Amino acid sequence: MIAVARRSSDPDFIEALARGLDVIRAFRPNRPVMTLSEVATEAGLARPTARRILLTLEELGYARADDNGFALTPRIMELGVAYVRSMGLWEIARPHMEWLVARTHQSSSIAQLDGSDIVYVARVAVPKIVTLRVDIGTRFPAAATSLGKVLLAALHPAELTKVLAEPGRSGVQPSASPCEEELTAALREVRAKGWALTDQQLAPAIRSVAAPLRDGSGRTIAALNVNAHAAETSLETLAEDYLPLLLQAAGAISADWARHESVPYVTAG
Repeated sequence: MIAVARRSSDPDFIEALARGLDVIRAFRPNRPVMTLSEVATEAGLARPTARRILLTLEELGYARADDNGFALTPRIMELGVAYVRSMGLWEIARPHMEWLVARTHQSSSIAQLDGSDIVYVARVAVPKIVTLRVDIGTRFPAAATSLGKVLLAALHPAELTKVLAEPGRSGVQPSASPCEEELTAALREVRAKGWALTDQQLAPAIRSVAAPLRDGSGRTIAALNVNAHAAETSLETLAEDYLPLLLQAAGAISADWARHESVPYVTAG
């Protein structure tokens, strides 16, 4: 068993908190999923200590466990930008998002799924009068957004049922919440088209169109959108003018992400 010495003699220093942060920092771009043993080794902790910390993070929604090991969740954004940096998604997506915004003159965001909510992890904004403020870490109900529909449509049926059963933590009441039949039909359409469009479902005057961002295996890892104000942007403009640009940007980000994943990582001894 690893004996971990206290790193500070200050009586106000909380060693348990420091060890929890060690576990969070153990997750890196080349190791997004780790076994308990790997986490313990990387964090310099005994396995029982690492296990308790991981289970606590899972209980709080900051980590998840599956057959392959443990991973952070988007909720870690609430503690800062550790989640975005661990993926490197912002650095890859930023130039393509800026290109998209320059051509549409509309804001663009990237979100990922966390339970039945989406969490914004990247954004390039333009000054607009909007009904909802959006920042990194903002949460919205997934089913009422174009970003969320793209992400929900990528889930297997059993996983989708489990996700939708989770209570949302956004605190936002959508303008229009689709019933189960409406959502099923909408997700079927998203799978067929490869993109999603919503018109004032989340909030009055907000329209958006979104497309998936995929890794090298074709798995949807996030979604990218263009959002606009209904008073100045018609549905035709959104679908006919902005959508082709959105799909081009999403394809470029996905290709760059796949190349990023293929780069070998070597850790010096």
